[in-house]
Amino acid sequence: MADTHPSLRGYVDLKFSESITGQGLDVVFLATPHGASMKLAPEIARSGVKIIDLSGDYRLKDPEVYKRWYGHEHTDLENLERAVYGLNELYWDQIKEADFVSNPGCYPTCSTLGLAPLFAKGLADGPVYIDAKSGTSGAGAEPTKATHHPQCGASVNPYKVGTHRHSPEIAQTLTKIQGRLAEVVFTPHLIPVVRGMLCTMYLKLNDDLTKQELLGVYTEFFRRKRFVRITEVPWMQAVIGSNHCEVGLEMVGDRNVVVMSAIDNLVKGGAGQAVQNCNAMFGWPEETGLDFPGLGV
Repeated sequence: MADTHPSLRGYVDLKFSESITGQGLDVVFLATPHGASMKLAPEIARSGVKIIDLSGDYRLKDPEVYKRWYGHEHTDLENLERAVYGLNELYWDQIKEADFVSNPGCYPTCSTLGLAPLFAKGLADGPVYIDAKSGTSGAGAEPTKATHHPQCGASVNPYKVGTHRHSPEIAQTLTKIQGRLAEVVFTPHLIPVVRGMLCTMYLKLNDDLTKQELLGVYTEFFRRKRFVRITEVPWMQAVIGSNHCEVGLEMVGDRNVVVMSAIDNLVKGGAGQAVQNCNAMFGWPEETGLDFPGLGV
């Protein structure tokens, strides 16, 4: 394993295995490409092993919506229906009872945590405009033109405008939160850093509220949420290497609110949230394996 992940040299002597059956497993994390998880999950689920899937295979609950955005039929409708969406700060109660959790995407995690208090309290209902920026690690390990250093090292590039698969995922969760269809306009960008994510979201409030009143709503909503911090202006640098999400907001003109949220796309937007979900599923303290303030650089 250390050959693939050099930072683990001297810490682990684990070896990769081609098989995951017959090993007395408690949980399997499926960090597999889209389309692969739905082929692996049914057999694992039948064996009684808990599953946390980090692909997009079980996030979109409507099979037709999944087909439209991912380009192929969903072949595991039984687990698609029962998989719990693993946005921990919203669905902890369901996750702790679940045997199958679908880990959210990085952009949906970052943006939904920023928007959830407004939609849950009926303070806004869209449309919401999301300007999202991510480090190049969000594009995966496979080299591409978009992530080639001379291409991205000194530029900010929008990509998949109007076609990014996280758009319907964000809309699905906001729709569920408020109980009616949420309109989302989402534009992602690659920025010249390796890791980190910042979402800036624009929407209009339904009522006249001051900034301090809104901050009070956010503080109360996330009061018992270990990994969400309310701040004036989120700093991506402040969360790199951690499972934290920082959220801030500002009022601009008449009822216009700008909400900002920052995460590490690889931790809270991926592996860290998967561990957080695992902790919930097994009844462990939420911060187990995650109680780290980040790199700070």
